[in-house]
Amino acid sequence: MIRIRFARGLLAAGMVAATAACGVAADHASGKVPVAAVITQPPSETLSPKLEQALPNVKGKTFTSAIVDFPPAARAVPHRHGDAFVYAYVLEGTMRSQISGEPVRTYHQGENWVEPPGAHHVLTENTSRTKPAKLLVVFISDTGDEIKVDDPPS
Repeated sequence: MIRIRFARGLLAAGMVAATAACGVAADHASGKVPVAAVITQPPSETLSPKLEQALPNVKGKTFTSAIVDFPPAARAVPHRHGDAFVYAYVLEGTMRSQISGEPVRTYHQGENWVEPPGAHHVLTENTSRTKPAKLLVVFISDTGDEIKVDDPPS
C-alpha cells in the first residue's frame, strides 16, 4: 500500500477569501466575479504512485516510486518529504528546482537531483509555458512512514 499524503493549503478557499478581503463581490444575479478580481494560481502537479516495496537487503527501509506530471507553467507548493531520501529524474521537459540554502538549478530531460532527508524543497516548477514536464521520483523511507508533502513550518 502506497502511503503518499498531501497536506496542501486550500487554494480555492484562499482565492475566495482573498477575493472577499479585497471587497470584491460576485454579481449575484449572474454569479460572475469581475475579471479583475480573479486571482490566478499556477497549475499544480499530479503525482501517480507506481510501486512500493520493502527493501529486502536494508531492514526497515521501503522504496517508493511515482511519476509526477507538471502541466505547462505548473509549480509545486514548497514542501518536505519527512525523513525520506528523494531522487528525482527528469523524464520530459525542463524543471527548475531549489532546496533551501542552495541556488536555483535548472534540469533538462535526462538530468536528476537528490533531496536529503528533511530537506525543504522551496521551488519545483515546469519552466515551459507551453509544454508539459514529467519526473520519475523515488523515495527511500522508513518502513511504515508516510511519504508526505507538508507545508513548511511557520
